[in-house]
Order: sequence, then C-alpha cells, then structure tokens
Amino acid sequence: MKNGTMPTREELQKMAETDIREVDEASLVDLEDIRIDTGLPVKDRAADYIRQIKNPYCYRSHGVVVKISFSGKRSLEDCLCSCLSIDSEE
Repeated sequence: MKNGTMPTREELQKMAETDIREVDEASLVDLEDIRIDTGLPVKDRAADYIRQIKNPYCYRSHGVVVKISFSGKRSLEDCLCSCLSIDSEE
C-alpha cells in the first residue's frame, strides 16, 4: 500500500486472510490509538484509517484481539464509512 492511498484488492485479500490464532498480538494496532481527521475528504479518511490501523480486518480493541469480516455486496470502503460514521456521498 502506498502512503495515503487505499490498498489494492490483493493487499486487502491478504489482510483478510490473517489467522487470528497465529497473529502476533504485539504487532496489532489498538483501535483506541487511531485518530480520525474529520477535516479530510472521505476517501482520504478511509485511507488514513487503514494507514494507522495497518490491517482493518485484524486489530486490538481495549487490548482484545479482534478479527472482522464483511459479507454481502458492500465494499470495504462503504463499510469503513459506516464504521467511521461518515457519509460515503461526501
């Protein structure tokens, strides 16, 4: 992933395949450490979130390892916009 851009489909697929049973917990970012700059455009916010979290599919929240997945037809970007409480139409 290039700095400031969204990861490629292949990069996202590799992130999604992270095995929670084998991941090094110390390598995961805690969600509490993420800061969203609401002054950025939506696409830049999503890219900045992924840059900070490193893997949007596997991270820590309050010290607990979390593995998420998305189903259905919504894109990761749409899901992130919902999670970040931002309007994807911006």
